[in-house]
Amino acid sequence: MLRLSEVKLPLDHTEQDLDAVVRSRLAEIGVKAEDLVRYTVFRRAHDARKRSDIKLTYILDIEVRDEAAARKRMAGKPNWGPTPDMAYRFVAQAPQGQAVRPVVIGMGPCGLLAGLLLAQMGFRPIILERGKEVRERTKDTFGLWRKSVLNPESNVQFGEGGAGTFSDGKLYSQIKDPKHYGRKVLDEFVKAGAPDDILYKARPHIGTFRLVSMVEKMRAEIFALGGEVRFGTRVDDIDIDQGKVRGLKLSNGDYLPCEHVILAVGHSARDTFEMLHQRGVFMEAKPFSLGFRIEHPQGMINRSRFGKFAGNKLLGAADYKVVHHCNNGRTVYSFCMCPGGTVVAAASEPGRVVTNGMSQYKRAERNANSGIVVGITPEDYPGGPLAGIAFQRHWEERAFELGGRNYCAPGQLVGDFIAGRPSTSLGTVEPSYKPGVTPTDLSTSLPDYVIEAIREALPQLERQVPGFAMDDAVLTGVETRTSSPLRIRRKDDYQSINVEGLYPAGEGAGYAGGIYSAAIDGIEVAEAVALSIVNGKPA
Repeated sequence: MLRLSEVKLPLDHTEQDLDAVVRSRLAEIGVKAEDLVRYTVFRRAHDARKRSDIKLTYILDIEVRDEAAARKRMAGKPNWGPTPDMAYRFVAQAPQGQAVRPVVIGMGPCGLLAGLLLAQMGFRPIILERGKEVRERTKDTFGLWRKSVLNPESNVQFGEGGAGTFSDGKLYSQIKDPKHYGRKVLDEFVKAGAPDDILYKARPHIGTFRLVSMVEKMRAEIFALGGEVRFGTRVDDIDIDQGKVRGLKLSNGDYLPCEHVILAVGHSARDTFEMLHQRGVFMEAKPFSLGFRIEHPQGMINRSRFGKFAGNKLLGAADYKVVHHCNNGRTVYSFCMCPGGTVVAAASEPGRVVTNGMSQYKRAERNANSGIVVGITPEDYPGGPLAGIAFQRHWEERAFELGGRNYCAPGQLVGDFIAGRPSTSLGTVEPSYKPGVTPTDLSTSLPDYVIEAIREALPQLERQVPGFAMDDAVLTGVETRTSSPLRIRRKDDYQSINVEGLYPAGEGAGYAGGIYSAAIDGIEVAEAVALSIVNGKPA
């Protein structure tokens, strides 16, 4: 097929308008109307750089008769090219009489896709998940949101589906994907019940409620293919002998012999990181970010971004991406923007407050929210590979204290924050965080350089999104889990640089950021494990 990009049409165009453009562009490369077989939309986005003239932009895959002749004529023509082969092909199949099954630790996006792929190749993986199956986990998560009761083993961070289950469900990333593994991810999600539009929307998302049923269907496929999932099973120790993985000691007292372990524990498995560090697995501190969640009325964001087109169904709820480079050398930027969503309690340890954002598929809640965060580096928290964890914990404990020690979050109006005065009440923007928000002074909730940077940035971001620094917008603290504070180094074959048979993967190991990239990394690591088993390594 042929690929045609940069097709732009007004929001109110018809199918006939699109069809006419396709035929006109084909005529430019000498293809007659009767030689058009069919075309499909590969990608649809919107261009809102001019609020008065927002357009939809398309990338189209087109099938014509005598494609070879058409390819010759389109050579050198702008916006024309061949459609790449995006079909997924398995790299291996499990050998007969496979002695030791591969193990996946963690069932977030990375572990789920790794386990699914291994099952599809016949390797009958064992997946260990410290939390509960997704519906039981949802009840525990609501227990924190509605009753201020935290279950340290079943919450926003831990359980089937991982942290991505309680998020916007974004399925896009800026990572390079030359082998089109992202298409495999999307295809599996659609097969599990995701809407078909994730295959062609430029910035697709699913939303929490749909993710729950999808995760269940993917788990069922793993079972049907001979895989196994053990819930409520935490890995308490790893048996390493002469630099090789030999087995795992589990929280129920069992010992699981294994030679190939995918470590997909997510960014909040702090006890697991500490155990691995004690066992000598090489890891290093890495940069991450700290900040707050900021909430605005979604209607205001829609008007700011789309002008007179605000409310158009094709555009949906508007999002934004903002950045400001500060005088103190820090960078402030928006993170994990959730249109029409809510701010959620994301703590996984008692006595600490953590925020995150999520949306449902329709993105129909009254507020927009995003992280407004500041990049930090290991120089800000010296002390070795686990120092970032201690740093996060300190500020999460401070947020717990400022919020009232009951899992309410500390909050402040943007106008008060910029002016440097405490908030004593809330304004027109009703915060969505549950159990609740305690108005206070956030100036002591994060390091001084973070507060200084955000205070400088907010009025500047007003220039990028009018209304961003509105007085009644709400800052809710604290956002600390933007990414893993460490990286477990791995070689080109995806194994740990000093432990054979251990495959660090996904966001927790420092190799992904979000559902989509974590799932892609899970596929890549699963392929590496499959090839290692087939080739007889490690011994």
